[in-house]
Amino acid sequence: MSAIFQDGREALISALQAYNPWNEQEKKDLQLILACLEGCADIFSRENALAHMTASAWVVNPVRDKVLMAYHNIYNSWSWLGGHADGDTDLLRVALREVTEESGIQAVRPLSASPFSVESLTVDGHIKRGQYVSSHLHLNVTYLLEADDGVSPSAKPDENRAVGWFPLEEAVMASSEPWFRERIYSKLNEKLRALFG
Repeated sequence: MSAIFQDGREALISALQAYNPWNEQEKKDLQLILACLEGCADIFSRENALAHMTASAWVVNPVRDKVLMAYHNIYNSWSWLGGHADGDTDLLRVALREVTEESGIQAVRPLSASPFSVESLTVDGHIKRGQYVSSHLHLNVTYLLEADDGVSPSAKPDENRAVGWFPLEEAVMASSEPWFRERIYSKLNEKLRALFG
C-alpha cells in the first residue's frame, strides 16, 4: 500500500474516530465502517464485492431551504448525489467530484471538511453497464455541501434522468425508498436544522 494511500486512510479513520454519531443508526454503522477501514485492505475499491467505501453529498442552497436531488436510473428514485471512492481515500474530494459529474454544477463548496453523516447502505443486485453486480454494502460518508440554486443543473444520462432543487421536506417525500426517507434524508434535514437553525 502506497504511503499516500495509507495517509489518506489514516486521515479518514481519525476523522471518523472524532465523529459524534447523531443516533443509534450512526453509532452502529460507524463501528462497522471503522472495522472495515482497519481490517480490509481493498475497502476503497469495488474489487471488494462485499463492501466498499462511498461518499454522498447533501447539497443545500445558500439559504439552506433547498436540497439538490437526482433521479437515479438504477433505483428509479430521487436521491442524493454521490458515488464510489474507486481508490480515492479523500472522500470529501469524491463527494465534490460526484456532485459536479452528476449535476453539471461546477461551483460546489463544502460547508465543513468533516463528515456530516455516516451510514451503511444495502445495495440490491442490479445490472450496471451490461454487467450484473451482486448485492453488497456501501460504507458511506456524507458531506454537507453548498451550491447556488440559481444555477440550473443538468442530468448525466448514464446515471440519472433528471437533477433538480427541492424544498427540504419535498426532497424527503420525492424519494420512493422508504428506508432512505425515514432513516437518512429526514435525519439529514434534522441535522441541517440543528446546525443552522
